[in-house]
Amino acid sequence: MTAQQTFLANLLKKTGLFKDAQIEILLNADLAEGLPAAVARLEMAREADFLEKLAPVLGLDYVDLAKARPSDEALRLLPARAVHQYNALPLAVEGETLVVALSDPMNAAADGIRLACGKHVRIRLAPSEEIDKAIKKYYGVGAEAIEKMIEDGRYEVSDTEANISKIDVNEMGQEASIVRFVNQIIAEADRQGATDIHVEPMEDELRIRYRIDGMLHKVDVPPQINRLKAAIISRLKVMANLDIAEKRLPMDGRIGIRLNGEDIDIRVSTCPTAYGESVSLRLLQKAGNFVQLKDLGMSERDYALTNKLITRPNGIILVTGPTGSGKSTSLYAFLHEINKVNVRIMTAEDPIEYEMKGINQVLVRADIGLTFARALRAFLRQDPDIIMVGEIRDGETAEIAINASLTGHLVFSTLHTNDAAGAFARLIDMGAEPFLVASAVAGVLAQRLARRLCPKCRKEIPLKDGWWDQPHLPPQDHVYAPVGCEACANTGYKGRGAIFELLGVSERIGSLIIGRHSSAEIRKAAMEEGMATLRQDGWRKVFSGFTSVEELMRVTEDAK
Repeated sequence: MTAQQTFLANLLKKTGLFKDAQIEILLNADLAEGLPAAVARLEMAREADFLEKLAPVLGLDYVDLAKARPSDEALRLLPARAVHQYNALPLAVEGETLVVALSDPMNAAADGIRLACGKHVRIRLAPSEEIDKAIKKYYGVGAEAIEKMIEDGRYEVSDTEANISKIDVNEMGQEASIVRFVNQIIAEADRQGATDIHVEPMEDELRIRYRIDGMLHKVDVPPQINRLKAAIISRLKVMANLDIAEKRLPMDGRIGIRLNGEDIDIRVSTCPTAYGESVSLRLLQKAGNFVQLKDLGMSERDYALTNKLITRPNGIILVTGPTGSGKSTSLYAFLHEINKVNVRIMTAEDPIEYEMKGINQVLVRADIGLTFARALRAFLRQDPDIIMVGEIRDGETAEIAINASLTGHLVFSTLHTNDAAGAFARLIDMGAEPFLVASAVAGVLAQRLARRLCPKCRKEIPLKDGWWDQPHLPPQDHVYAPVGCEACANTGYKGRGAIFELLGVSERIGSLIIGRHSSAEIRKAAMEEGMATLRQDGWRKVFSGFTSVEELMRVTEDAK
C-alpha cells in the first residue's frame, strides 16, 4: 500500500461510514473525479453525508448552502470562469481571506482560486450538486460564456438599442462563447424538465423563462446578457435555419439536437416585439418511454371504458383540452396499447412529437399543401385500420374524419373544447351534420394537467369549509397541501398528472346530439350514466394525495 493509499484509508476509517471491504474498493477505484464523487457513484454513502463526516476529520467546516447567503463582495471577487472551472462558490471575505465552498478538498482548486482572487483561501465543504445549483443562482446560467464575450474587446458594445442593432450578428452568432451560452440554456432547460423556453427582450433586460410543470420560472442569467441579446437571438435563428436579416415578421423553424444520448426536436417561433424579437422554443423528446394506458391515472370506470373504446373496429375517439393539457400523451398511450403487427396505423401530426416504432407517421406541412385534410384523404387509399389526426381544425378535416370512421376505420384526434360535452357542438359548428356526429363519435375524453404534490414533503391538513363543492358526494375529512423541500426545488410540487372526464356516446346521448341539444343537457345525461366530471375526478386525486385543492381549483376553474 502506498503512502497516499495509507493516508486515504485512515481518512475513510475516521469518518466511521465504511467497512474495511468498502475502503479496499475505494482505494482501488478510479478517483479521477474526486473521492466524494467516487463514494457517491459507488453508492457507499450520499455525498452530503460523507462530506459532513469528512469535514471535522480534516479540521474543516461543512456548510449547508441552502441556508448560506454569499456576500456580494465575495461574488464580485471570484470571476465566473474560475467559479465554473473549480466548481467553487465564494461565500465571504474575511480580511485577506476568501471563504469558498468546495466539494473535494483534495484537489488543487485552492491554489487556482488564490491566484484568481489574490487572497488567501479558506475551504468549507459542500456537495457538488449544491455548489452547482448555487453557482447558477448567484452567477446565472452560462455566466462564464457571457463573461468571456464581455471581456473580448472585439465584441464590446453599448447598452443602447441603436448601437446593438449595428453589431455584426452574423459574426457574433458564430462566436464560440455565444454558441456555448445558448447550448447551456437549452441543456439546463432539459435537465430541469422544462417543456418550453421563452427568450424575451425587455427594455432593460433579456428575460429567459422556462415552463416547468406548466408554470413559468425565470432563469437566473448574468445581468450583462442584455448587451448581447442581438447575438443570442441571432444564434437561435441560425440554429433553426431562419433568416437572421428578417426581423419584421414572425417565423417558425426547427432545431434538432442530441442531449445526453437522446434526440430532442425543438420547435422555434419568433415574433417581433417593441424591444426586439421574442423567441419561443418548445422541447420535444423524439423518442422516449411512452406512458402506458394503465399509468395515466384513470379511475376504474374510465380505464375500462377507454379500453373498450380503443379496441372498437370503427368510430372516432376525441381527446379535448387546452394547449399543453397532455392530449398527445394520451393519444400515444392509446396507440401504444393497440400497436400490433396485424394492425396498420397511420398518423398525421404537426409536429411529430414522439417517434413510435411500428406506425406510419406523417408530418403535416401546410406550407407545401400537405394539410391534415389532404393527409387524411391519402390515408384512405393506404388501407389503414387506425388513423390518428393531430387535430381537427376545420370542417373539411372533420368531414373526412367522420367519413373515415363510418367506412370502417378507427379514428383518434383532438379538439380544443372546455369539456367533453362541448366537442359535439364544436363539430357541428364546423359544418358536420348532427346525425353523422352522433353516428361517428364513440367517445370524448376531456383532460387537464395538474401538478403532482411532492411525495417527500406534502403534509396532511383538514378539509376547510368552502372548499368542498360536490354536495351530492361524501367528502373526506382531510386533504394534502404542498410544503416545499430540496427534492422539489421548494415548490411543493414535482411532475404532473392528468385528471379526466370521459363521455361515452350512448343511444340517449346520440339522440340529444341529433336533436341539437345544448352541451349542458348532454353533460347532465352523461353524468346520470356515470360520467365523472373533471372537478369530480380531480377531487378523487386530491383525496389520494396526488394534488392539492388549490391546484385543482386552478386547472378546473371552467369545468366544475
